[in-house]
Amino acid sequence: MQASKKIIIINGHPRRGSFNTALAEAYRAGAIATGAQVRMLTVAELDFNPNLAEGYHKRMHLEPDLLSAWEDILWADHLVWIHPVWWGGLPALLKGFIDRLFLPGMAYVYKKDSIFWDKLLLGRTARIITTLDQPSFIYHILFGRPSVNQLKKATLEFCGVRPVKVSYVGIIRRSTEKQRKDWLLKVEKLGRRQQ
Repeated sequence: MQASKKIIIINGHPRRGSFNTALAEAYRAGAIATGAQVRMLTVAELDFNPNLAEGYHKRMHLEPDLLSAWEDILWADHLVWIHPVWWGGLPALLKGFIDRLFLPGMAYVYKKDSIFWDKLLLGRTARIITTLDQPSFIYHILFGRPSVNQLKKATLEFCGVRPVKVSYVGIIRRSTEKQRKDWLLKVEKLGRRQQ
């Protein structure tokens, strides 16, 4: 049996009680059943300003909820991100969460007088579970899967997290109860494999 992991599940849907919440709970149940230590983070329940108002010119004070979330991310071996795709990208609240937390000196550091950087989140892996209202092959072929490029490549891998695996769930808007149960079982199995 594999060694248990420390897992943080980040639910990025801005509405509490969404199907993304059910997916997060399914992953959690599977991971706990195989001995993983699991922490849940629901971005919609955090009290923070998602607007990086000063950009990178002036560091904003991190609210207590963001400081606690960052401690959970640093604690974890494996990051599970669950979110819907809206207009090809991440929900604004989740994007704001990333903007406010994945900062220079915390997630990465640019090398002096260089275009290169040090990755400060090395040693972690991730899984992105994203819900769609179109077939995943359409999202990939026609649109180039921008949310995956943003979260996987330009954020997580940029900061040293790898491998980052992706699971698509959908089509949500016309799904049946049986399809939803099947998706929940699939995600629970991912949790059991701690992937």
